[in-house]
Amino acid sequence: MLTVMKKSILFLFFFFPALQMYAGNNLIYELTINGSINPATADYIHNGMKQAEEKNAECILVRINTPGGLLTATRAIVTDFLESKIPVVVYVSPAGSQCASAGVFIALASNIAVMAPGTNIGAAHPVNLQGGMDSVMSEKVTNDAAAFIRSISEKRNRNMKWAEEAVRKSISITETEALAEHVIDFIAKNQAALLDSLNGRRVVTSQDTVTLETKNAVVEPHEMSWEYKILDTMSDPNVAYIFMMLGIYGLLFELYNPGSIFPGVIGAISLLIALYTLHTLPVNYAGLALIILGIILFVLEIKITSHGILTVGGVVSLFLGSIMLINTEAWFTVAGISLAVIIPTVLLTAAFFIFAIGAGLRAQRRKPTTGSEGIVGESGVTITKLSPHGQVKVQGEIWSAESLDGSIPKDTPIVVAEVTGLHLKVHKGSH
Repeated sequence: MLTVMKKSILFLFFFFPALQMYAGNNLIYELTINGSINPATADYIHNGMKQAEEKNAECILVRINTPGGLLTATRAIVTDFLESKIPVVVYVSPAGSQCASAGVFIALASNIAVMAPGTNIGAAHPVNLQGGMDSVMSEKVTNDAAAFIRSISEKRNRNMKWAEEAVRKSISITETEALAEHVIDFIAKNQAALLDSLNGRRVVTSQDTVTLETKNAVVEPHEMSWEYKILDTMSDPNVAYIFMMLGIYGLLFELYNPGSIFPGVIGAISLLIALYTLHTLPVNYAGLALIILGIILFVLEIKITSHGILTVGGVVSLFLGSIMLINTEAWFTVAGISLAVIIPTVLLTAAFFIFAIGAGLRAQRRKPTTGSEGIVGESGVTITKLSPHGQVKVQGEIWSAESLDGSIPKDTPIVVAEVTGLHLKVHKGSH
């Protein structure tokens, strides 16, 4: 009994301090934004923050390196940050990273904004890839973005003047300039320096004032799952556009060549993926209508002789529709479908309809060359007298035949006019 008590005391002596040490290690939940801001990014951040709350994390650390992204996704992330019960720290890292456009709104919405040496922040003006909006719409969008970023800066006690200039003048600054302009809270060269500087800071959340204890904190990375990574990739307008065109190609190829199966399956899958992806993007339905019109014009060119007019119209319609497909006014950065993707796709589509589907339709219209129908119009010779019945030789085979021109002597050239089962009806000579 004494031995058991000694072992228990020794166990508690060694285990209890270790348990206290582990219990003292507060959890920091780490999320990463590396790329454009899109619906998949917003969902990933939202779910990550919910999990951090469930685990009662000390704070949420968001590492960011982004060129910008979608307005709706940015607003969703900003809302989550402003309503968070747990302090949110945004860390622009590693060196060489940027926090541009939409990223500026996200960084300013955090409780604590930090940058690593060799990074930059700014250029938050809404940009249209297709050469700019009209002056009224441009001013409207810019004013809305400026009001949005002022409200965030006011909420977090940051430099409202600089924030507005980042939107209106697209200015961008380094980490040292950002610190001097009171855009960020401090600079941290690495994670250890970050945690050291965070320790003891008082932060006002949506519910309370919190003093961070990060001295012995455990940083738990929470990367995007493979589902989010796939959705993130598909949220690229270029990817959505390519899937849409593949879907159209596949379904049309199946329609004009029934029974091919493979093109139809690939086309259906691609089109469903495109529809899902476009659902998450700001689609301009006028652009979508122009793309559909372009496809219709290509099909009509195959069926109607227009001397190339319909093809030209199809190319123009498809090109303009592709440019207009994504509503780039809904982005805080250069976004939309790249001309490097649009131009080859339009040219390949024109070639596809003119040559591939055209060849398929011409093949359907061509008279049969095999089977019994294939010998209609073929020449042969009588091997017996037709009066009017007898036998003829066509394509090296002997057939029973009936003359449509009365009696035809033996060894006389004939032409097949009709096939009824295994019986031919023929004309004399060549027709």
